[in-house]
Amino acid sequence: MKLLVVGASYRTAPVATLERLAVSPSGLDHILARLVAQPYVSEAVLVSTCNRVEVYAAVSGFHGGLGDICAVLAEQAGCQPAALANHLYVHFDSAAVDHVFRVATGLDSMVIGEAQILGQLRDAYHWASAADTAGRLLHELMQQALRVGKRAHSETGIDRAGQSVVTAALGLAAGHLDDDLTGRPALIVGAGAMGSLGVATLSRLGAGPLTVTNRSTDRAVRLAESYGAAARPLAELADTLAAVDVVVAATASPEPVLTREVVAAAVADRDSGRGPLVLLDLAVPRDVGPDVAELPGVEVIDIDRMAALLADGPVAADAAAVERIVAGEVESFLSWLRGADVAPTVAALRGRAEDVVTAELSRLAQRRPDLSDDQRAEVARTVHRVVQRLLHQPTVRVRQLAAEPGGDQYAALLRELFDLQVPQTSPVDTVPDITPTSGGER
Repeated sequence: MKLLVVGASYRTAPVATLERLAVSPSGLDHILARLVAQPYVSEAVLVSTCNRVEVYAAVSGFHGGLGDICAVLAEQAGCQPAALANHLYVHFDSAAVDHVFRVATGLDSMVIGEAQILGQLRDAYHWASAADTAGRLLHELMQQALRVGKRAHSETGIDRAGQSVVTAALGLAAGHLDDDLTGRPALIVGAGAMGSLGVATLSRLGAGPLTVTNRSTDRAVRLAESYGAAARPLAELADTLAAVDVVVAATASPEPVLTREVVAAAVADRDSGRGPLVLLDLAVPRDVGPDVAELPGVEVIDIDRMAALLADGPVAADAAAVERIVAGEVESFLSWLRGADVAPTVAALRGRAEDVVTAELSRLAQRRPDLSDDQRAEVARTVHRVVQRLLHQPTVRVRQLAAEPGGDQYAALLRELFDLQVPQTSPVDTVPDITPTSGGER
């Protein structure tokens, strides 16, 4: 089995494409089941956030696995695979490990070093585990990725600024409101993880009063009570909008919640001297209707606009240290992977030796029927000990050599020397690391 990553992110695809690819929690089981039902895909983890939709997979062949995954993603997006091609990136084997570790450490995030992605990866892994679509290879990959992410945040200061997508978005919002959100009334639409982060960040920045609204009123009330905010029904959205300056929208709604009609009604009731109504749309699919930005007195900042505005921002000073951590951890994982690849060959060699011993002991029993049971047992123990001692050093050494770059040649040599029949993956798995199809992730 080989590792394959296929995905689209804010770097390679517009929000409209990410919206079509996005998978809601209620649809995760179905997509995961569809992935592992494909001929070349044996394991799958799916990450779907506001910034990216990625499939991490164990595949038996590169081209077959790529085709299978693209077909499922195209089905999810409601289009032909060719229509997605320019928006997808592909990482294979060592490049796949590198990419996953970069994602876990926040190096690949819109806001370098943000820690929220680590929780999103953990959720994706747990979901795949519960759906039984993560096998030995992805279990090891995801566990190591989570460990590497934690290490990066604990050993460097890459997240010392406490940045997150919400923090960065609110920084952009402040630019439209005299660079200060202190005392600015704000509304949070959605009571999930992103909504909770929105309330916490706004509270820390001194914005207020704060209001939370959500399709489930009970969840809105619980979140609001945690931060001394107010909760209002979603049905009163227009009235609530009229009283605030900043909105953080982060629901899981498949359709826009902040439509042109609702926002226009709110703007009509606002005092024009308060400045624009700033709408931060952090949802995929989008919470703000595509035509809302045309309204006078409204500023809409969505994922597309954030990516453009933050593209030239400073990289965290500790990013280089995290890069070094990732490079070392990738090599360690690849060493483990090469060692794991040689295990079937070692098992086959020991199995061959066991078969030879069994056959020879059987011949001995036929030639020397006069031997007692004790004598036959002693001969068997002696022969087994001799074989085990002869095999011990070679098998230990081949595992060590296999863990080094190019180590796969030693397993191949063993198979050739002893004519071992070990199930092999497709020859196309030897394809070198594939670069992204649309300009790369970095």
